[in-house]
Amino acid sequence: WNDISGDNRQTNAGASSGQGGGRGGGPGGRRRDGQPAFGSGTASAFAYFHAEDESSFSLVDNKAGTVRRGGPSRGRMGRGGAFGRGNAQRGGRGGFGGGRGGAQRGGRRGWRDWEKNNRWREASVAISPEWAMLEEIEFHRLAKLRLEVDDPEDLDTYGRLFAYDKSYDRITTKSEKPLQLVDRIKYNTTTSDDPVIQELASKDTATVYTTDVILSVLMCAPRSVYPWDIVIVREGNKLFLDKRDGGPFDTVTVNENAADPPQDPQVVNPNNPSEKIAAPEAPSINAATSLSLEATYINQNFGFQSVIETHPPPAVDFAKPNPFYGLDETDPLASCGYRYRVFDLGVTEDEDVKICVRTEVDAYSPGAGNPRLGQGLVTIRALNEFDPRAQGAGGAPDWRTKLDSQRGAVVATEMKNNSCKLAKWTVQSVLAGADLMKIGYISRASPRDNTRHVILSTTSTRPTDFAAQLNVSLANGWGIVRTVTDLCLKQPEGKYVLVKDPNKPVIRLYAVPMTAFTGEDEDDEAGFDGEDPESTGI
Repeated sequence: WNDISGDNRQTNAGASSGQGGGRGGGPGGRRRDGQPAFGSGTASAFAYFHAEDESSFSLVDNKAGTVRRGGPSRGRMGRGGAFGRGNAQRGGRGGFGGGRGGAQRGGRRGWRDWEKNNRWREASVAISPEWAMLEEIEFHRLAKLRLEVDDPEDLDTYGRLFAYDKSYDRITTKSEKPLQLVDRIKYNTTTSDDPVIQELASKDTATVYTTDVILSVLMCAPRSVYPWDIVIVREGNKLFLDKRDGGPFDTVTVNENAADPPQDPQVVNPNNPSEKIAAPEAPSINAATSLSLEATYINQNFGFQSVIETHPPPAVDFAKPNPFYGLDETDPLASCGYRYRVFDLGVTEDEDVKICVRTEVDAYSPGAGNPRLGQGLVTIRALNEFDPRAQGAGGAPDWRTKLDSQRGAVVATEMKNNSCKLAKWTVQSVLAGADLMKIGYISRASPRDNTRHVILSTTSTRPTDFAAQLNVSLANGWGIVRTVTDLCLKQPEGKYVLVKDPNKPVIRLYAVPMTAFTGEDEDDEAGFDGEDPESTGI
């Protein structure tokens, strides 16, 4: 019905007005609504405007002829899509310079890019239908919580620290140093398996017991994109916040907050049985899981390599030896000190809600005071570059050319793409009472080889200052911790799991059987869900 062959209004606005009257444009006429929309000028559109034919305003909708030229998909993007395509050239890979119309709205390349952020992400743990969901909290509600917490009380210290090698602060892109494989033992024991926490719990030291790694995830929850889960056990009036072996807490994410983060090979959506994949995709070194394992390896080895293990300066022994190092162990221990600290989460003076946290420091800075008294303590972390031209790079500039001349641009891009990871590292450093946080910039020796790496630079920052740059609010983090604590203390004794939804900004609290996440439950879960929940990671 859109045939406009008999409509000559485009050439003669006055004639069209008369013609329209002859074709039934009056009050009782049967003029079609879409007729003015095709090729009509502005004057003729307003010539037909009257009280009973307001639909002539549909002209505005169809006036953009350029939209039709790009096909239906680009038409959905409108101006945002075109803007994003321009930024794919100006901003590297459609990331940092992408603005609001960048990669998020299909700006990188390809007419189906808008579908990329809709890829199905698996949960970090298989949710059994037997579990009862108790609470569901959206991130925007978590972001409004606030709780000011005073300085903590130090209970005890364990472990041995080596001095940080300050020569790593002088490394530049022109004097890069290879990353070495250093064989050291470093423990990442969960809360319930910590003998020191068990001893403190028997003395009723606090209400909640956890580690800095687990607590930082909870405090930075509103920034998280990838799924995670925290196992919570209530025994009497005590709460133990645990992690699962092989879960997301044991690895480091890469570009989690990028507009177009690294992707794993696509999996079939379990809620869409008709969806099939023609052929399984081969895992790439730039896939999300591969990058996560690579980043974890880099973090560990950079921390081991950047300390001085030979005298001088001497190693510093804390009050007690490493509580996890057995007598039958022969491999050397890494530089690591544990500080057990208690924070008061009480809102009023009469309220007794305390949290005991095992915090970690990686080294000490020579000449900055006595490490045994908490002076000159250092945490060591590493950011890694894989391939600035690969999918998921997030518009990162080439570190070898920009790190020395435009460090601000590199740091700003990392703060955007790795907001959650940097926030967690900063919170861990603040919880541990570290004076400095060292961040190494480590890149692949070749973009196609993920086994050899070089150290390009190292920066030093104060955790409290870096938290302000990242806009990390510790008061908000403590408010989240107190809210979750109150929710769990309202429940009866038992085991619970706090799960971050893999595809939505939501956390959910489930009640689970006491045998969940143990050896007794693995076979049952695997038989029900088709996979072992212990092996379901990010």
